[in-house]
Amino acid sequence: MRTLARQPGGRAGYVRAAGRAPLALYDPLVAVTVRERTFRSRLLAQVVADAPAGRPLEVVEVGCGTGSFSTLLVGAGARAAGGGVRAIGVDGDAAALERARRKRGAEVVDWREGLADALPLADGRADRVVMSLLLHHLAPAVQRAALAEARRVLRPGGRIHVADWGPPADPLMRVAFRALQLLDGVENTAPLGAGELPGMLSAAGFGEQRLHDRLRTLAGALELRSARRPG
Repeated sequence: MRTLARQPGGRAGYVRAAGRAPLALYDPLVAVTVRERTFRSRLLAQVVADAPAGRPLEVVEVGCGTGSFSTLLVGAGARAAGGGVRAIGVDGDAAALERARRKRGAEVVDWREGLADALPLADGRADRVVMSLLLHHLAPAVQRAALAEARRVLRPGGRIHVADWGPPADPLMRVAFRALQLLDGVENTAPLGAGELPGMLSAAGFGEQRLHDRLRTLAGALELRSARRPG
């Protein structure tokens, strides 16, 4: 679902939330192809685990798209975290953000237009950064820059949570991932399909990596991985 458009600031190659598909189809497509209910519920539990006591958990979702996970964070996530959740949803697609603002519960999310490699956030303000189905849309150099930006905005001891494609484990998953590459592009999906994400996280300065889940989907093997900013 990749398309060439122009990012804010003039960058060519920006991928809208829905890619080539109409934006209205984005949520249904995600629900059908990536086992959305399963992976989002597991991702949510991982993000809010070990939330700080006595204050809200500060979570930034980078590439929030139409806002499904950010609104989940301030609903079910806030209840699970105990001290609540303050969520910031960042995306470069103004139309997707407008759609996000119309969702139930969206009024308590801080929606911001911005890019993964130039986040409109101060250093060290977040407890968690979430990148869900984002990195595989970015060129390899931008993937590395986005991970470095995530480290910058995290507090020492904060965590990044990435939900994205991993190496196919069997022939069926290889076929599914190849179909995804035909839609979303080979160059940008290749690093994740080759299992390079752990090394990219280490190069960005993260430690204590953990692979939480690997889910079979119609588009390939979806991995849920976290890492911690030292400090």
